[in-house]
Amino acid sequence: MELTETSSGISRLLAKDAITDVLYRYCRGIDRFDLDLVRSCYHPDATDDHGSFRGGIDEYLAWVEPILARYDRTFHFVGNIIIDFELPQRGLRRQPVEPGNRAWTETYGVAHHENAGGPTHANLATAFRFIDRFENRGGTWAIAARTATTEWSRKDDESNWWIPPDGFERGTRDDSDPLYRSFG
Repeated sequence: MELTETSSGISRLLAKDAITDVLYRYCRGIDRFDLDLVRSCYHPDATDDHGSFRGGIDEYLAWVEPILARYDRTFHFVGNIIIDFELPQRGLRRQPVEPGNRAWTETYGVAHHENAGGPTHANLATAFRFIDRFENRGGTWAIAARTATTEWSRKDDESNWWIPPDGFERGTRDDSDPLYRSFG
């Protein structure tokens, strides 16, 4: 393997790692209700299309905040993360290219929403995909444009829940979460 091939491979791995980290931090920000962390996942001029919302990052945060406030907890789990450094196409992929400053991602996930005592439709699990255009600006990979799809959604009847007994640690949506307490 030539040095240029090794450098290109390392650059791709580093870019993929940085992009994947942004996707995970977005989910942490949503689930811990840390909108500053969510904001850090986007470039300032980014756009977001969440179906019933389309606009810039400031407008997105203003839209999502009261939605998140309705829930006692949310839990976003992402699985398949596909990162392309050229525009995705149907069929076989073309040869890998140097990452450059743009990447396109498709991220599969499921989000659980819980609101004890709330309306049945507010307790649900939703499968989604994030289709993102990432850009590397000044050495920082962040979302430049996002389209969120809803693949399916199911009600999660509260009568089916098992509430962990006293003594079991539970997540919170503020600075008292075990994540912040354990490492503070």
